Amino acid sequence: MPRKILGISGSPVKKGNVDTFLGTIMERAAEKGLDTDTIDLSRLTIKNCVHCNFCLAKQKPGKYCSLDDDAQVVFEKLEQADIIVLASPVYFMRTSGMMATLIDRLRVFIFGNVAGGKLRNKIGISAGVSWARHGGMETTHLSHLLAFITLDMIPATHHASISPLGASAVASRHGEGKFDPSVRLGVNEDDAGQRSAAAVLSRALELDGLIHK
Repeated sequence: MPRKILGISGSPVKKGNVDTFLGTIMERAAEKGLDTDTIDLSRLTIKNCVHCNFCLAKQKPGKYCSLDDDAQVVFEKLEQADIIVLASPVYFMRTSGMMATLIDRLRVFIFGNVAGGKLRNKIGISAGVSWARHGGMETTHLSHLLAFITLDMIPATHHASISPLGASAVASRHGEGKFDPSVRLGVNEDDAGQRSAAAVLSRALELDGLIHK
């Protein structure tokens, strides 16, 4: 069976720079023979974790959490995936609010009486898009990498990239942070960012291969 990669977009902008950058990663993954799936958080309703501790003792198949929202579908896809990509714009020097909300809900895979440990040893890729080159990129990656580490996942990092922490692209031309109405999808002009996506995906596939050797 082909390996499965799940991409999650934490951008509120449909078909914007983050979705486009994530799409590039997923297209490369498909070319490598992976089964791809993408989730757009802006199309879902994900409530804030209320720390009710339902997941500690009351989980059952088909019911990870007490909250009734779209997170259930995301949880199921996460459990089925081998490689998980968290892709976010840089907002206030960190990952987006909707991505942070999802990450908070992932405690079902840490403390869950049924799902606890189910993301262990899966490969995690962080992808970020900033307006200006390096403006909040690594703190955004760290938001994702800390989630991977907390979940006992294995982050895919690659030193020969814009940031060793993840796939990194810019939305403004050359990362100069200047608004140009003619530039709709700056990530497509960011050759270094595109190379970083390829490098981190390659590393993720290497790690997945080592685990399932």
